[in-house]
Amino acid sequence: MPANLDLDLLRAFVTAAEAGTLTRAAERLNLSQPTISLQLKRLETFFGCRLIERTSRSFRLTGDGETVLGYGRRILALSDEVVSRLTEPTVAGTVRLGTPEDFATTHLPGVLAAFTRAHPNVGLEVTTDLTLNLLDRFREGEFDLVLVKREPIGPSDGVRVWREGLVWACVAERAQSFLTGEGELPLVVSPHPCVYRKRAMKALDDAGRPWRVAYTSTSLAGTQAAVRAGLGVTVLPDGMVPADFKKLDRKSGLPPLHETEIALMRGSPLSQPASRLADHIIGSLEAVER
Repeated sequence: MPANLDLDLLRAFVTAAEAGTLTRAAERLNLSQPTISLQLKRLETFFGCRLIERTSRSFRLTGDGETVLGYGRRILALSDEVVSRLTEPTVAGTVRLGTPEDFATTHLPGVLAAFTRAHPNVGLEVTTDLTLNLLDRFREGEFDLVLVKREPIGPSDGVRVWREGLVWACVAERAQSFLTGEGELPLVVSPHPCVYRKRAMKALDDAGRPWRVAYTSTSLAGTQAAVRAGLGVTVLPDGMVPADFKKLDRKSGLPPLHETEIALMRGSPLSQPASRLADHIIGSLEAVER
């Protein structure tokens, strides 16, 4: 018979990996730090391999640890979903979620639909905005949870739930003229502040390629319409490029763009419905990304 995986040990490991330190993990689980440390050692004994490399102040995951983290998030999300569905049907309330528009229209609909099926008495208020605006509003207490675009900075500032490369894109019929024409490269971007706008401009500056902002839009639909009209080149996550757009690879002469991350940040104190949604988003997006 296969050995049974202890979910308490798994939850301690996943929480510690997301928190970045045993101290923060202990606070989140309302346990002592020695207890968390013991649970991690027991999980390593169960698997028969090292999952973390400890230092005096924190730790980092081994390759096996990264594997366990991915599966662990999915296992805990499914476990929490079935428990809540059958034993907590009265969980009710409203959760205020802030998210970038492009992410909300591509990866979130199915995730949120699954959550509402498991928690039919929880209402969702989803607001889309630019990342820095979302952060400002989150700090002012307007959101319970917020998904934000960020540079790869590790686990200290929110929990990473998505990672994807960025690409240059435009309509195919204008690609040649944009790339071979003299003068400044026309950009279609979101207004300041915007992570993708900043990333595009810095990459072009570092490469010594002149550019100009040809069109600015606060919405994804507006950006896509401007690109389709042939007004310029934009930057999008690789998996969010519309089928009628042309991706411009390194052969185009444009500088490469580093991947971006989406992180989930939780308010404090957090209501039970908001906590359930946070765990569901983390587990669901981790499963999709894998």
